Amino acid sequence: MNGIKLSQIEKMIYLIRGQKVMLDSDLAELYEVETKQLNRQVRRNILRFPGDFMFQLTAEEYEVLKRQIGTSKTGSGGKQKLPLVFTENGVAMLSGILNSERAILVNLAIMRIFTRLRSFLLLEVELRNEIKHLKRGTSEMFKIVFERLDDLEDTSPSLNPNRKKIGVKTKD
Repeated sequence: MNGIKLSQIEKMIYLIRGQKVMLDSDLAELYEVETKQLNRQVRRNILRFPGDFMFQLTAEEYEVLKRQIGTSKTGSGGKQKLPLVFTENGVAMLSGILNSERAILVNLAIMRIFTRLRSFLLLEVELRNEIKHLKRGTSEMFKIVFERLDDLEDTSPSLNPNRKKIGVKTKD
């Protein structure tokens, strides 16, 4: 898809504060703009980015994320601002303020990935429910089998004293 690899984008989605988000620097890389340019556009249109569309990471969140990524994502020295992260809605809103063809293609790819992740999540929930149902059914079945075995043991012919014994007789 015009040099945009879905697998590459998928690796740029992180779970922070219980939400799937993308870093401003990753988005800037995909849009082929500088991070400061992307953030400048966001600041100029800040009303389009409420807290559930975009938020700034805390220092602790950023440290955890850097360890998870395995890189510092920093520029060349100096003090760095904590990154902004964008939820799916925030990424969609970026398409309204970044008007290049590249931004449109990137946003389409990102939206497809978020949709795929949602479908995986729904599938996971369905599978989890199905497994619970199977466990419950299996437990019931085993309970019935063991009850039947207990009943058979109570009426077993081996407890019958008149039964002929099988085997080799010894003279003891």
